This record gives sequence, C-alpha cells and structure tokens, in this order.
Amino acid sequence: MQSFDDAPKSTPGFGVPSHLFHNCPTGTFQYYFATDTFHWSDEMLIMHGYEPGEIEPTFELGQSHVHPTMRESSAAFWVEVTDHAGPLSMYLTLQDRRGKDYQTLVVGGPLFEDGQHVGVWGLLIDLTRSIHTDSHRLANEAVAAATLKRSTIDQAKGILTGMTGISASEAFDVISQHSQDTNRKVSLIAQDIVDAIGHHIPRQVDGKDRARQFLRSL
Repeated sequence: MQSFDDAPKSTPGFGVPSHLFHNCPTGTFQYYFATDTFHWSDEMLIMHGYEPGEIEPTFELGQSHVHPTMRESSAAFWVEVTDHAGPLSMYLTLQDRRGKDYQTLVVGGPLFEDGQHVGVWGLLIDLTRSIHTDSHRLANEAVAAATLKRSTIDQAKGILTGMTGISASEAFDVISQHSQDTNRKVSLIAQDIVDAIGHHIPRQVDGKDRARQFLRSL
C-alpha cells in the first residue's frame, strides 16, 4: 500500500506519476458506513464489464473482480482505507466479467458530510493502455539500441577485416579478447574502432597480431 504523500514525481493533489494518467479511463465510487452501501459511477461499472444499472455493487462483488493472488492484500487495503485519515493508493490487477485482466490504480480516502466521517470516496484508474504504451515504447527503444550496437560491432569487424585480411570471425575474436583484457564492453571497443577510422585512415597491417596492436593503440 502506498501513501500519496510518499509517491515520487507526483501529479499535484494525487501523488502518483503524471504520465500514468494519459489515456486512462477512470471510475469513481463512494461507500457509506451507515447503510453499508456502495455507489459506482457508470465508468466504474463499465470497467468491470457491466452496463449501468445492471447490478448492485457490493464489497463482495468488487473483491470477486480482484485477481485471486491479490485478494488478501486488497481486503487489507480496504480495512486500512476505511480507518485512515488521508488518501491511500494501491496497484491492483482486476478481471472483468469476461476474465480479461486490467492493471489499475485504486485510490481511497475518507468521505465527510457536515464534518462527519461517513464513508469512503474512491477512484479506480485503468492504467492498462498507458502501461502497454510505455512498455511498447521501451521495447522499441531497446531494440533500436541493440540494433545500433550490433551495427557498430559489424562495422568494427569490417574495419579490422579490411585492414588486416583476417576473417570476420577472427576480427570478433580479437575484439572479444581485447574486451576481456581491458574489462570494457565489446560495443564500446567497437565504437572506438569506428571513431578512430573517422579521424584517420590507418596504414595497412596484416594478421591478428597487427589487429591487436591497432586496438592497443586506440
């Protein structure tokens, strides 16, 4: 369970990262102690897979939509939020009536009427699309970075092959050995080779020993 006051990079008034709210459907709910009743917004019902007015929301209904592995922590969160003086939040995996999983942030705080603590107000924010978008972006960036590294290594192998007459496999062996000897990443050594060629054209050398000499000169 996460207190809003402790969350980093917060949206003012909410205490959760602002980027999480892009393209995020949000439902609201209220719970009243005296009548033991819940009121769910239409958005809240739709997020659970129901049509507005189709069902009467209850704590048990809400819990039945929490992923089985998270129901115990969800129940503990509800006990705390009904007693806590300030808003609390928790990440939950919910399942709609068709069994589809959603990654959500549930927020709850004390509901007051005429100065009396009469219940709990809350928000349910569907983060699934935002998380998918971020994951897709990060995956694309990782692929691009890996492709760039692979391209640089291939260029470096080609440079050593052209300079020394050794094979591409032998060139990679020389770069790998130099990586172990110097405790530097292969990709960084490859970049050094490419950068060196950009500054000057080295004299033609022959064989793996000459390739090693070239690497030590960088």
